Amino acid sequence: MQPLKIAIVVHGRFHALDLARELIRQGADVSVLTNYPKRIVERFGVPANQVRSCVRHGVLSRVVHNWGGRRVRGLLEPSLHRWFSRWASSRLCGLDLHAIHSFSGVSEEILNRFPNGRPLRSLVRGSAHILAQARLLSTEQDRCRVNVERPSDWMIARELREYGLADLVIVLSSFAAKTFLDEGFPQTRLRLLPLGSDVSQFRPDPTVVRERCRRVLRREPLRVLTVGSFSFQKGMYDLAHIAERLHRSFRFRFVGDCPPETRELRSRCRGKIEFVSRQPQSVLARQYREDDLFLFPTIQDGYAAVLAQAQASGLPILTTPNCAGPDLVREGETGWVLPIRDPEAFIARLRWCDAHRESLATMVRDSYHNFRPRDWSEVAGDLQQIYREALASARAPSGGARRALP
Repeated sequence: MQPLKIAIVVHGRFHALDLARELIRQGADVSVLTNYPKRIVERFGVPANQVRSCVRHGVLSRVVHNWGGRRVRGLLEPSLHRWFSRWASSRLCGLDLHAIHSFSGVSEEILNRFPNGRPLRSLVRGSAHILAQARLLSTEQDRCRVNVERPSDWMIARELREYGLADLVIVLSSFAAKTFLDEGFPQTRLRLLPLGSDVSQFRPDPTVVRERCRRVLRREPLRVLTVGSFSFQKGMYDLAHIAERLHRSFRFRFVGDCPPETRELRSRCRGKIEFVSRQPQSVLARQYREDDLFLFPTIQDGYAAVLAQAQASGLPILTTPNCAGPDLVREGETGWVLPIRDPEAFIARLRWCDAHRESLATMVRDSYHNFRPRDWSEVAGDLQQIYREALASARAPSGGARRALP
């Protein structure tokens, strides 16, 4: 079988470098176009000679993101996204490719530069459909009465054009797929590609799980962990409400970044939630080992890799349907999927955990022993299958019937 020639275009890292590494291991001819320096990309197992890097874009993007403030980011957003997309499209012109795997927001110029046919043009959307995302966050802004970070009108219009131009749109969870279908996007052009995860370092020794069960059965206060960004999009308004109600009988810990939009909310939670700054992966794994439950009340997420990390750690999960939760969690066996914007449902379930310690200890053991990770080799294999079927369909004399979302 002829190796596939694939270009991955990503403004940063996301999951693209893990995917590139596994595609290369499986024999695909991969080119990575990114704004990360080559030496950093090499750390993920991607050879430098297969990387094209626009480092100046990466440096400026990080400066703007870290120190520019929301107004400056909004002003520079169009220029930065067009710059990277134009740079990538010019580099792609010299490549013989079967498929372009480019991320939304930096793909319009690429999609316009290549006509329908070969290469196959696929667009990766890491979140829900942008209109669904914007509505969810607009509602959250009204609910919280705070200016919530959400997609700009410029970005919404740009991504909608990208959706229309792409041969395929690839999403990462059944929740994200549903939002596209609900917006009227053709099912024949939509593909679901759940992510993998390298969770080996999050896999604790069995003694850690035994100690967790002993702690649960000794009726010590349950330790509840949340990891990610302390943002309104991740449901932190609800986490604050939950912690305010239960902090006397539970221990809440948050690990990750705290953006400016939730500064006041974080201040309100002082003494109720222990805040730990973002940690390297090796250190983060230790945080999971010290806790009993994983709480993730997100309003909107395309996937949420922290759920896989929690599962690998043997932590029962409480999350919402607006992420990969329904794809990963077995209801009542490895956790629960609860409605968004319903902190009372989370409070009731946490109280159930507190009252049913034997059942919770059984769930901890089952979550640990029954965990079956999806690794990156599976993701790479599934992506190649998606591309081969789409390319075969395009070559069919009648145009063929494209495979619909499974």
